[in-house]
Amino acid sequence: MVKQSMQQAELHKRLWSMANDLRGNMDASEFKNYILGIIFYRYLSENLQNTIEKQYLNEDNITYE
Repeated sequence: MVKQSMQQAELHKRLWSMANDLRGNMDASEFKNYILGIIFYRYLSENLQNTIEKQYLNEDNITYE
């Protein structure tokens, strides 16, 4: 359990560092607009993939991948 907590802390640290690198000189509130758009796009993409697999591809026993 302690190892998992340490891994999560390290992951958090790395993600925060990458976000700062990507943001560069951009204000954090402006950067938020880009990130929220990307997260929303990912949600839509995954939702579409799941819908296609469940409704159309399962009938033929194939996957989206």
